Amino acid sequence: MEMFKLSEIKELIKLVDESSVQELEIENEGSRLSIRKPGKTEFVQAAAVQPQVIAAPQVQPAATAVVSEAAPQADTTSHLHKIVSPMVGTFYRASSPEAGSFVSVGDKVVEKTTVCIIEAMKLMNELDADIKGEIVEVLVENGQLVEYGQPLFLVKPE
Repeated sequence: MEMFKLSEIKELIKLVDESSVQELEIENEGSRLSIRKPGKTEFVQAAAVQPQVIAAPQVQPAATAVVSEAAPQADTTSHLHKIVSPMVGTFYRASSPEAGSFVSVGDKVVEKTTVCIIEAMKLMNELDADIKGEIVEVLVENGQLVEYGQPLFLVKPE
């Protein structure tokens, strides 16, 4: 059984503290780690596609009301492809603060075009486009914590 390293735990606590995530639960080879922010929280049940990582974002009651009112409107993005985050981590649009973004709105991409970096536990993971098309929207901000399966880019397929 492999235990979590103290440096990994500290990094996860820092990421949770700097984000809107209220609780993070991780299971790895028999070890279990649960990090929760203090205070009253409301949770939306999140379906876990990967059993190792479960995270539930905090939802404000006002946001729930807005979402339920907006639901009947037609979905104008249904024809667009979503490039999603393969893990929980920090989203970066460029390889360094001085470098230009990997992709911007209007850029053409192919299956192996690097579109961003997701940093997880001090590891930089390049994310490639999984479709040929044109970037029509960047859905997250540089430096933002992202969840597993969260849409990052909208792409108009070619």
